[in-house]
Parts: sequence; C-alpha cells; structure tokens
Amino acid sequence: MARVFCVANQKGGVGKTTTAVNLAAGLAQVGQRVLMVDLDPQGNATMGSGVDKRTLRPTVYEVLLGSAAVPDAARRSEAAGYDVLGANRELAGAEVELVELPQREHRLRQALAAVQGDYDFILIDCPPSLSLLTLNGLCAAHGVIVPMQCEYFALEGLSDLVNSIKQVHANLNRDLKLIGLLRVMFDTRITLQQQVSEQLKAHFGDKVFDTVIPRNVRLAEAPSYGLPGVVFDPSARGAKAFVEFAREMVVRVERM
Repeated sequence: MARVFCVANQKGGVGKTTTAVNLAAGLAQVGQRVLMVDLDPQGNATMGSGVDKRTLRPTVYEVLLGSAAVPDAARRSEAAGYDVLGANRELAGAEVELVELPQREHRLRQALAAVQGDYDFILIDCPPSLSLLTLNGLCAAHGVIVPMQCEYFALEGLSDLVNSIKQVHANLNRDLKLIGLLRVMFDTRITLQQQVSEQLKAHFGDKVFDTVIPRNVRLAEAPSYGLPGVVFDPSARGAKAFVEFAREMVVRVERM
C-alpha cells in the first residue's frame, strides 16, 4: 500500500518542485515504486521529470474532474524511473470547476485509491498557496514534507503552514500529519542559516530531517534539461544529498 506525501509550503521559491522531483528520482534509485503528482498549473514538476506538458493528454485536470483515471493519465519518466501524473495550464481552471462538484476536497484522494497497490510512494507537488488544489493534496496525503530555507521569513511562513495542517487534520483528513522539515539550499558559510537551523531542531526535534540539501548549481541547472538533478549529475553534492534523503524517508516510513 502506497504512502502518500505532499510536498508543501505556502511560501514560494523554497524548492518544493526541486524536492518533489529529486525525492521521486532518489526513491526510484533505491528501489521504490513512485508516482509523482503535479498539482501546480505551472507544470514545472512535469517538465522537470522529462514529460512534455504541452502535448500531455489527459492530465491531472481530467483526473480531478472525473473524466480520466490515474492509470490512463500517468506517464513514465524513463530517464528518472518513476511515473508522473502531469499538469499544465488547464489545471488553473479546475479551481473554479471543482467548487460545484461533490466531495470537492477529496477528488484526488478518491482517484488515487485505485492505484494504491501499484506504488510504494506517491508524492504530490503542491502550488505555493492554500488553494483548493493544495487542499486536495492535503486531503489525499498521509503526511506533509516541508522544504524550507533557513531564513527568518521562512519561519513565519512555517507557522502558517503548521496551522493549516492542523485545520485540515481536524476537519477533513484525520490521517494527515507533519512528517518532517527538510532544510534546502543550505549554505554552511552563512551564520544566520546555522542559527535558524538550530532553532528548528530545538523547536521541532525529530521532525527535522537529518539530511540537509546544500545550495547546488547542478540542481538548479537540471530542469532546463528536463531531468531531476539526481539523474542529471549523480556526482553533484545536491544529488547525493537527495539520494540520502530518499533513504532516510524509506527508514522513516518503515517506523510509521
């Protein structure tokens, strides 16, 4: 039975998509069956997995509206070794159309139920806002992985996200919990980042993943080649860190 995790943060530009595609690729490298769901209308996780969003039909949009099933819409990322339920600009229209539909917050959960036995991990890349799309992701998930930079404003955004998770847990999805905080784009030379990292560990304890993803140019270059950084340059520090994070995730899930 697949474990379903959202990669979410209400703050933009913190590396959610980079985390989603590289964790998916890292999990595939350590022998896990992975489905990566792109819930962002920008479709960056789709393109970053080597799937062309411009020619993609059907997409997660049709899945949410009930006109397509997940096995029909999923595409294989041959280079990265995982399946992709992709997105494109059409998904932006789903926000309006979902409002009128029954069980609007649970459409993704219902769709993913059909493929629970086909995967070990289902990762959901959420847009940077608490929209109806993000709500679908949170209602479908067992837990939330929060990528964050060790900066002051990131701490403020984190408190908002934790409150959102608590509200969804209380009202819509009793399975949902915070799985862990992943420190990304980390630069050991910056004193402030080290201080914020220590604050996180002091406040959240074992909810902070041991793995730290360093700031890495090769990870930033990889999407332009339509590849996760883990595949684009396996020898890069960032790529090695994400494979290590994948191993940590497998261990953590076994303990759940």
